[in-house]
Amino acid sequence: MTIQQISSTDIVSVANTAIVGALSVANTNITGNIISSQITSVANTQITGIIPVTSGGTGQTSYGTTGQVLTSQGSGSPPIWANVPYNINYLVVAGGGAGGGMPNNGTGGGGGGAGGLLSGLATVTAGAVYTVTIGGGGTGSTGTGGNGVASSISGTSVSISATPGGGGGTRATVGNNGGSGGGSGSEQGSVSSGTSGQGSAGGTGFTGGNYPGGGGGGASAVGGNATTSNGGNGGNGSAWINGTTYAGGGGGGCYNGGAPGSGGTGGGGSTGTYTGAVNGVAGTANTGGGGSAVNSAPGSSGTGGNGGSGIVIIAYPGSQRGTGGTITSAGGYTYHTFTSSGSYTA
Repeated sequence: MTIQQISSTDIVSVANTAIVGALSVANTNITGNIISSQITSVANTQITGIIPVTSGGTGQTSYGTTGQVLTSQGSGSPPIWANVPYNINYLVVAGGGAGGGMPNNGTGGGGGGAGGLLSGLATVTAGAVYTVTIGGGGTGSTGTGGNGVASSISGTSVSISATPGGGGGTRATVGNNGGSGGGSGSEQGSVSSGTSGQGSAGGTGFTGGNYPGGGGGGASAVGGNATTSNGGNGGNGSAWINGTTYAGGGGGGCYNGGAPGSGGTGGGGSTGTYTGAVNGVAGTANTGGGGSAVNSAPGSSGTGGNGGSGIVIIAYPGSQRGTGGTITSAGGYTYHTFTSSGSYTA
């Protein structure tokens, strides 16, 4: 049925109807599958059917895509279909710093600082593509450990970047500043700094005894200070909504006996019981954990453990909405986990 040239304030129901021509509809209940290209006024009217809408005034019928909403462009302009923003929970952890090493006849090095950890809520736009970058861990050497690499999410209205973890210091050297700071080497009483809101400072080294180094800072706690015969423990990391802890600091090393520091929870490296000259142990991959420092013996040299690589996770309540990363669901959330660089399509 086709109805033309209508002006009505009393139509009760119009269903499965093509309506053309100049039309003013007011105080009307319209149901069904309605096609209209020339309605000039609709007021105080309940419409419950499917109404094809022209796409941006092109005259071509468009039903939009899943998840879009019809958005007014103001007086005199046709409405358009628009993508709907929604909130995500994010976790961004940078690569951890490497533990401190010793070139020769050294002492205890400092543990590597954890990669910076950022978490919170962000708003993404459906259909937009976001670049995800995963930072690698710092590289160990016979000197001060290398810093990690930043991790990030970037795209429409979103720019989140976590600061790399600082490398642990070698003998008499302060650890590097970072997301969390690296522990200082033996014979060094000053400390490195962590980045506010992302991590913590490293611990101090000790002069005398077994010349131990300080622990690397973690996301939730500073690195431990070395004592006479014990390396400083790495600072603990922080747990996220998935129940996993990330960004622990690496343990400090020692010299010619003593007890190396343990790694912080969340992937911090631990060298273990002193058994002579032993290279440091890497932080756990995709946690941002700092590497542990070398344990040295008279006449020996060794390298600090590498930092653990970073990670990015995007999560939201309910069923899957986006694509990218490894997709899992648990506890009412959908998770997109990135252990290498890629992209997320919202």
